[in-house]
Amino acid sequence: MAVTAPRSRSSRSVGVPSALRSGAVLGALALALTGCSSGTATPDATGTPDAAGPVAIATTTQLGSILGDITQCAGTTSATLMGPGDDPHEFAISSAQVAQLVRADLVVANGLGLEQNLESALANAASDGATVYEVAADVDPLTYAQIEEEQAAAHAGHADAAGEAGHDDGHDHGAYDPHVHMDVARMATAAEKIGQRLAEVTGDDRYPGCASEVAASLRTTDEQVRTILAAIPEDRRVLITDHEAYNYFAQAYGFEVAGVVIPGGSTDAEPSSSDLAALVDVIRSDGVSVIFSNNTVNPRLVDALAAEAGTDVRVVQLYEGSVGEPGTDAATYAGMMLTNARLIADALA
Repeated sequence: MAVTAPRSRSSRSVGVPSALRSGAVLGALALALTGCSSGTATPDATGTPDAAGPVAIATTTQLGSILGDITQCAGTTSATLMGPGDDPHEFAISSAQVAQLVRADLVVANGLGLEQNLESALANAASDGATVYEVAADVDPLTYAQIEEEQAAAHAGHADAAGEAGHDDGHDHGAYDPHVHMDVARMATAAEKIGQRLAEVTGDDRYPGCASEVAASLRTTDEQVRTILAAIPEDRRVLITDHEAYNYFAQAYGFEVAGVVIPGGSTDAEPSSSDLAALVDVIRSDGVSVIFSNNTVNPRLVDALAAEAGTDVRVVQLYEGSVGEPGTDAATYAGMMLTNARLIADALA
């Protein structure tokens, strides 16, 4: 199950300078602080189960996309608990979905604290006989201590307008960063491991071969992402994001995360006014022109921050918390990451 070792970490967060305490902007921030996430929708599981039900169920849309490709190749079906736009940190499971977990041969979860509201349901499903496989702990996850060390080295070359004011140690979501889906190569490895687990629980030797095909396709996607991002100059590879979900992306593709709006690895925290003020200083001193939001977090706080930082700062929405809606370029995991690469390259190149 999920790794629960305690951690201590810090990251540059965002802040409210004295100018931000004016009535209009303060009102916008107050409203944003009460609605930083998209809520806790409880949709039906996706997929098209046969008479025996899906052979496996994934928790997140990213894992569901990969699992679906594997099971489709093998001639079976799978399902996904979350839908496009659902925030993994906030998602609440329905009673029907709880029952479905136990009936599946395999439950594929991210783990490491990403699905905060599902931990009890997953533990109960395992107690009732379900096989729960938590992927993130099995693909060389980064510790927050590692991330802090790397970020400290990267920040040494930047004007430290925020000092230590933006550092946050108050949200204990575990020792490891759970957002492994932001590194396509790690998810290719995850696909292979999911195939192995499916073979173990079902006795069906089609799954490892299908998983290898999916992994090979994802490694091609990884190369395509790198090619798209190659257009961004070295001195512009700096990210300000809505919450701390881009550490794997930064390490894999050569970026620096200079600050985050919502402190902590989840979307349920609230930045202090000093945090917000510190990040505004970072944005101004480093000449940051873009703040990246994501499709599962309410953008009002990010929008208010961008307005305070300056008229040249814009907000670009990426796909991090989930894949996009059906019919969009980001509707699959591979499509999501290619879309993100294009959006980032367009914003920073």
